[in-house]
Amino acid sequence: MPPAVGPKPAPPAPLKAVPGADSFERVVDDYQRRLYGFALRMTGNREDAEEIVQDSFVRAYRALGKMSPEQRAELRLQPWLYTITLNVTRNRLRSRKPTSVALDALADPDALLRESLDGPPQPETIVEQNAEVALVERALLQLPMHLRAAATLRFIEGRSHPEIAEILNQPIGTVKSHVHRAVRVLRRILGPQIGRIVAEGDTAHALS
Repeated sequence: MPPAVGPKPAPPAPLKAVPGADSFERVVDDYQRRLYGFALRMTGNREDAEEIVQDSFVRAYRALGKMSPEQRAELRLQPWLYTITLNVTRNRLRSRKPTSVALDALADPDALLRESLDGPPQPETIVEQNAEVALVERALLQLPMHLRAAATLRFIEGRSHPEIAEILNQPIGTVKSHVHRAVRVLRRILGPQIGRIVAEGDTAHALS
């Protein structure tokens, strides 16, 4: 079953000691839903996403146990967990094609992680956003993995270019190039609808 739906938690404090069962369970609680959503959007398959997240947490737990206290104190936990999840996803999908998914398999009330500056969205706005985001998520599954990762982090997760560069371990220029190429492909798939979802600056740069 997918992780339980709940309010978006605040990022945990840096881990300064080798995590035991209790402290690492807090990490899992804080991040499992986000990582599951990311893996689901990258694979289009619920079972794959669940197993990817489980494997990612196992790898993270083992890696944390091998780090020195200084390394754990300096660790940026959230991008590090995303990087692990992406690597596990790549390994899993290396020998298979993305699975086609139903419209409601990806859309959910907080699929659009970016928060509105105008306050909480109204129910009718949430429904409209969910439908649009689901269309983009299905289109993303048609992109090559490197473009899909950059575009998912940018337009679905709402990450900045520097954040994406850290997660993907790539120069910012490469990230911007991949995002712009993804927009071009998405525009061919989605047509004018892409303009309502992709940030205006990204669209303009990609189409210039």
